[in-house]
Amino acid sequence: MRTTKANGMLSTDKILSDKQRKNLSILELVVKHGPISRTEISRQTGLNIVTISNYINEFIEAGLAIEKGFDVSTGGRRPTLVELNPKFGYVIGVGLTALNIVGILVDPKMHVICEVKKERPADNSEVIIGKLVETVEEILAKSKIEPEKIKGLGIGIPGVIDVEGQTIRWLGAMGLSMVSISGVSLKDIFEKEFDIPTLVEHDAACAVFGERWFGFESEIKDMIYMYTGVGCGLIVNGQIYRGSNGSAGEVGIFNTAVTDPEARRRESLALGTWELDLGIGYYAREAMNKGSKSRIFELAGSDPDKINLNTVIEASRAGDKLAIELLENAGNQLGKKIAFLVNLLNPEVVVIGGGVEQAGSVFMDSAKRTVHSWAREADIRNLKIVPARLGGNAVAMGAACLVLQRIFMNA
Repeated sequence: MRTTKANGMLSTDKILSDKQRKNLSILELVVKHGPISRTEISRQTGLNIVTISNYINEFIEAGLAIEKGFDVSTGGRRPTLVELNPKFGYVIGVGLTALNIVGILVDPKMHVICEVKKERPADNSEVIIGKLVETVEEILAKSKIEPEKIKGLGIGIPGVIDVEGQTIRWLGAMGLSMVSISGVSLKDIFEKEFDIPTLVEHDAACAVFGERWFGFESEIKDMIYMYTGVGCGLIVNGQIYRGSNGSAGEVGIFNTAVTDPEARRRESLALGTWELDLGIGYYAREAMNKGSKSRIFELAGSDPDKINLNTVIEASRAGDKLAIELLENAGNQLGKKIAFLVNLLNPEVVVIGGGVEQAGSVFMDSAKRTVHSWAREADIRNLKIVPARLGGNAVAMGAACLVLQRIFMNA
């Protein structure tokens, strides 16, 4: 096994140097608006043209960017245009949602070259790690891209990731359960398996970065991405906010002294730690056990273990009363949590994703109504609440984009 490539670490420094910040501001413009002239980059970043030229020349020498064609002249020599080098290589992004494991292979312009989607295992365990590895293997086999052309791998995964990535604490039904992977970090597992530099990031942080990068202009500086009701990704002043040890965004709280799951559920309904599907499946199974009639149970073949978010969403689209009620209630509960965060952080945009947004207007409208009822009027005056624009690919796209960011940041 080769080791030199994976040893080229993707830096995750919390405090960026001046050079790194300038690299990132230039990168965002080249990605979003390339081909673009040095003059236009200078105008939009406020950096002088000599500085921009020096940075762009470094990108070109490193093979990250190329010159392509000329811009319209406003007098004098026509300025050359710059874009990302499509031959630089590729990046893999893998992410988890409430429903699926999604893996993508993208080029430097973030065009999806290959995509693999798997159903997410029911439990948070080492089984998921195996499925993540399988997803990367399938991407490599399906795309037929030589491994040496893969410049980085990003993994967006739920739970609390420690600074070194040595352990993952995964959210259980109503609390945190520690999952130890034989004392080896997730990053090490993938770098040893594939010899590709790997970045492990919180799923909601990946999602919020991907949504802002692709769905909104750079003028949006403050954003919340609600990854169902479990956690959220935060963009503060244009940058991902991770907190002092990287665990910011885990908004659920619970009483550790309460060990009974049902008692904990009752205590934690407001700002508690919820299941990825906001408890929709739980309450559907509870209704089934009480003898309720619903299209949900028909779709699940009367097997409570087969009731999930998908079956409830499908039943709601057929007009099923129970399914609609479950989605409206879930939207109401999530709306209260969003209202709390809106009052606290006063964002410009709240994106709802992680899979629950696929429930459509029944769920989204309920969440919006609740936010407008519970949040301060001043904080919601210009607030946008929208479903994830990248859908189920948000975590994977964000993970891939963060890898590309790290590459440019340290160019």
